[in-house]
Amino acid sequence: MNKLWTRTLEAVAKKPNAINIMSSLLAIVGGLLFGFILMLIINPNLAFYGLYRITVGPLSSMRDIGWVLRNAAPILLTGLSVAFAFRTGLFNIGATGQLTVGAFFALYVGVNWTWLGPAHLWVALLAAMLGGALWGAIPGLLKAFRNVHEVVASIMLNYIALHMINLMVRMTIYHPDERALYPASSARLPSWGLESVFSFPGMNIGILIALLMAFIIHLVLNKTVFGYELKSVGLSRPAARYAGINEKSRVVYSMIIAGSIAGLAGGVMFLTTGIPFRLSNVLLMQGFTGIAVALLALSAPLGVIFAALFFSWITRGGNLADRAYDPELIEIIVAVIIYFSALSLFMKQVLADFVKRRTKEDVQLHESQGDVS
Repeated sequence: MNKLWTRTLEAVAKKPNAINIMSSLLAIVGGLLFGFILMLIINPNLAFYGLYRITVGPLSSMRDIGWVLRNAAPILLTGLSVAFAFRTGLFNIGATGQLTVGAFFALYVGVNWTWLGPAHLWVALLAAMLGGALWGAIPGLLKAFRNVHEVVASIMLNYIALHMINLMVRMTIYHPDERALYPASSARLPSWGLESVFSFPGMNIGILIALLMAFIIHLVLNKTVFGYELKSVGLSRPAARYAGINEKSRVVYSMIIAGSIAGLAGGVMFLTTGIPFRLSNVLLMQGFTGIAVALLALSAPLGVIFAALFFSWITRGGNLADRAYDPELIEIIVAVIIYFSALSLFMKQVLADFVKRRTKEDVQLHESQGDVS
């Protein structure tokens, strides 16, 4: 039994991906357990029912699954944006501002450029990426050439984007209901039959676009020289410079790409009639949820897919559990689960240290037993 345990620990230690998966799962279980304890304190008679609705409730109908998939698309993209920056040594906390700018670019094209015909939707999505890229380039340039920390720059840019886009909407595509105009039908995301499959009005190909982007980012980071250079700069800028890599340009490119992905999230969210772009003084939360998604996925592009689906899943489950608990309590529980999941990076370090320590102890034990024999 001890030999089997030792071999298992050694196998896990040699496979970082196994540690990543285990740490993320431990974070999820810990968050769910904390939420369950909170439900026991508030209303013990309905605690098991509430936990069941949060975790299993979205399986009750195809409509609920459709809700999960549609709402996972923007947080998957913002999670990819943050994860991409993380992998290159940058903290893109400005994803929500980039999403907002991208949404305006997409809606402006979607409302006004009806002459594009069949290309209307795709040009609107490209415009969203362009808007996000331009907004992401600003903290990238400040970081590369003036060493301004990207967290400070991007936080300030979030609020600039919020109020600037409110002004731009009022000047160009304003609707009297305090929202932007809906895009023309030619610029709306099609359903490609998904609306019928999931019996969910408003279901569209947004999730397919997000999944495609996740695979593209995975290939760029792990299968290209450009991706290797970006990760090298993230690991050590002096070492990258010594190796002949222009680290300043790679920092700018990283933030441009991260911004374009977040901008695409804005296009995916609002190139539809289901969710209006409302004028508000509150930042869009999808950008901040993307930070938690990236942390839970430990910045792995393919892991972001599962993290985004999980967050969308428990959010829908929380909506379904509001029959047992007040909506405010459900929101607290879901928020606890989400941000407890963000501790996966800490869990990874703890688990890695535990595996390393136990493997070393078991090896020393077997060596001492061999000496005795």
